[in-house]
Amino acid sequence: MLIRDAVADDWARIWPFWHRIVAAGETYAWDPDTSEVDARALWMAPGKRVFVAEDEVAGVVLGSAYVTPNYGGPAADVANAGFMVDPDQTGRGVGRALAEHVLRTAEADGYRAMVFNAVVETNPAVKLWTSLGFEIVGTIPTAFTHPTKGKVGLHVMHRLL
Repeated sequence: MLIRDAVADDWARIWPFWHRIVAAGETYAWDPDTSEVDARALWMAPGKRVFVAEDEVAGVVLGSAYVTPNYGGPAADVANAGFMVDPDQTGRGVGRALAEHVLRTAEADGYRAMVFNAVVETNPAVKLWTSLGFEIVGTIPTAFTHPTKGKVGLHVMHRLL
């Protein structure tokens, strides 16, 4: 698996799983009906450093991630990140590889910490984040309407880099 900076042409290979994940309404606090144009603006926005994990043999994009400042001004050295792995590619270590890459890159880019603002508490990725040293610093109870589990909380997670 190769993890590299995304280029504009990668969007066509990110969009199908981005749409599938967001439309499912289980792990992201983004509108499940987000259009492709708006999705691209969210994921590939200027100022974000975007990556893809690619199967070099098959030429398939397995997942994508971005890192960006979470705040501005005097707090601009705290990063935020987003991660998506094609549901057809789970179980291959793509999420962990992307997470480790993003954490190394964020630190190398001068960020001192990373925060996730809205991790759905039922998201299986919570286990990954805690295994990588993130702590749950708070939970907003019943802030997310999960399509099968009803009202669940959103974690705020943090890690020093």
